[in-house]
Amino acid sequence: MPRFRRVLKVIGLSFVGLLVVVALIPTGRYLMRGAWEEALILARRRSIEGMLRDSSVSEGTRVKLRVVMAARQYAVQSLGLSARESFTTFTALRRDTLVLVLSAARRDTLAAHTWWFPVVGRVPYKGFFDFDQALQAAAGMREAGLDTYLRPAAAFSTLGWFNDPLLSTTLRQDSLNLAQTVIHELVHNTLFVKGEVEFNESLASFVGARGAAAFFRARGQERAARRVEQEWADDKLLGTFWATTARKIDSVFAIPGRDSLTRVLAADSVYARMRRVLLEDLAPQMPTVQKAALERIQLDNASLLARQVYASDLWLFDEVHRRLGGSLRETIDRIRDAARDADDPFAALRALAASPN
Repeated sequence: MPRFRRVLKVIGLSFVGLLVVVALIPTGRYLMRGAWEEALILARRRSIEGMLRDSSVSEGTRVKLRVVMAARQYAVQSLGLSARESFTTFTALRRDTLVLVLSAARRDTLAAHTWWFPVVGRVPYKGFFDFDQALQAAAGMREAGLDTYLRPAAAFSTLGWFNDPLLSTTLRQDSLNLAQTVIHELVHNTLFVKGEVEFNESLASFVGARGAAAFFRARGQERAARRVEQEWADDKLLGTFWATTARKIDSVFAIPGRDSLTRVLAADSVYARMRRVLLEDLAPQMPTVQKAALERIQLDNASLLARQVYASDLWLFDEVHRRLGGSLRETIDRIRDAARDADDPFAALRALAASPN
């Protein structure tokens, strides 16, 4: 028994030592902060079913909670998505913003700065629960000559590692966006290809939009379904705009013999022209997007690459769905099977679009 206690003591001291080492490493401190914030979110969960029976909860809130539960059920039963216990609980945050997300890129090259994390691999963004730390990180990267793009996020997925609750930041959305968010996040529970963030997020955008439209149509809410479909059409148009802009920026960067400053000035000129295209040509074609919102869009390498993460080849997902000619669930299953073990999931997607049914 004394020997067993000595072994336990050695194990305990080793674990404490490991925590100390982790705490001394910037990435370790970052992960520990994230783990602490996630623990707080999980500890404050309330059952949504219980809230629906609670007369002290406002009727407006209960209406939205019913949409969340119904969208979750539809995602599982009709779309075949994996939910476990996600979105069966609710957590009220003590602040209006869940997390700030930072993206960055060199000014003279269209290549995203990436961060490495366990499980997910390299990703082109970093979330901060500590907002001062986010602002300091962005300022430091700008001083190093990088473009930076910092924006709030109302929700995130733990990829099925935990039973993600609905957050108060998400509940502020209207019913249409709530349904899309629930379905979008459950896609990540169902399929997440390591190191392929653009594919993962663009797939979730496609399923979130098409799934929400099908959800509202199944409930007899045709007007809501059409609105979601129009928003999806506008999202695809914007996705094509981001891709076109990226090709033009790549072209000016690829001209030989130019130094860094010349490339930056040429890119700035392209962004100025594309802003006019966005506001004068595309804005009138997108009825669900306010021109004022488009006027506020930051256009630089960091912003462009960050937006492409969620809108890469959206038309291609729709084309696969059209070519298969079946249900959305069948499309999801086929894409998942094709992409799960593919070296290039977008190449697998293109192969699906080109193949006979």
